[in-house]
Amino acid sequence: MSAKRRSPLDGVDLVLADLDGVIYKGADAIPFAVEAMNLASADARIGYITNNASRTAQSVAEHLSSLGLTVAADDVITSPQAAVRLLAGIVPAGSKILVIGGAGLIEEVEKAGFVATFSADDDPTAVIQGYYPEIGWVHLAEAAFALHTGIPWVATNTDWTIPVARGTAPGNGTLVSAVHTAVGRLPVVAGKPEAAIFEVAVERFGASAPLFIGDRLDTDILGSNRAGIDSALVLTGIDQAKQVLAADANSRPRYILGDLRELSEPYPETIEIIDAHGAVITRVGDAIVRRAGNALRVEAEGTNKLDLLRAGAAAIWSSGSSIHAFQVPPELYS
Repeated sequence: MSAKRRSPLDGVDLVLADLDGVIYKGADAIPFAVEAMNLASADARIGYITNNASRTAQSVAEHLSSLGLTVAADDVITSPQAAVRLLAGIVPAGSKILVIGGAGLIEEVEKAGFVATFSADDDPTAVIQGYYPEIGWVHLAEAAFALHTGIPWVATNTDWTIPVARGTAPGNGTLVSAVHTAVGRLPVVAGKPEAAIFEVAVERFGASAPLFIGDRLDTDILGSNRAGIDSALVLTGIDQAKQVLAADANSRPRYILGDLRELSEPYPETIEIIDAHGAVITRVGDAIVRRAGNALRVEAEGTNKLDLLRAGAAAIWSSGSSIHAFQVPPELYS
């Protein structure tokens, strides 16, 4: 791939973007995100994927529109939508479902023709669980009471954390874990990093060459890889340089971006050669990293710190070993 000819958007017919940490943080847009997505929309269809189950697709679309994007509810794919699709394959149509979640989850359950209930005493056929900020012990207890009967359990997602305006907060994974501890079993999961939510998106838009953008390796990038979709990690949310270098083989993105402006910019080529001493030399732009045995050394920091991170990541990833096998210089992650 030539750095002079290709950007991450070349040949892409659908751009799927995560929301928290990619488009916005809290109520506010992340710098350059809106402008970059509007630019991308000139050549590709745009869709938005979120594991956040507390909001409806319509409310998400309205929020994105208020930031300066052109978004309809059908452009938003939510983990409740994917979870209800899974649920439909597990229980009969019209079943009574115990809903542990907010308006976004309740709406999707009822749109699919199920009957939403909020008490285990109503003898539900299954439990569906998603994040919402007001969840409390009483709601988790209802899930536990119902699940002790052995009925199916579907979770919208298992994100351990969620980025909000004040920082990083506990996500749905912590709430699911509390119920899991009480009942001794795990749910079927619909959202990232499972493939279901990506499959819903690709099917809805009829895409043949999608690109997904996320800020988390363990959910966004792992999920897109499982679904066979090219991915870009943007460093405006949860995961940063240390996590990139340590990414396992299933959680590595095709592209590493500092912010979303780089979607439309030429992406640098990664070049690896073996020198006369048997060391592997990895070059991205004018940044150079040398790998000899278990030691990494920065030969040239280059003019772009992101290219140095890309070179360091490529040097580790191509080795076949994890980051724990190497002495990693702090210049790569500081």
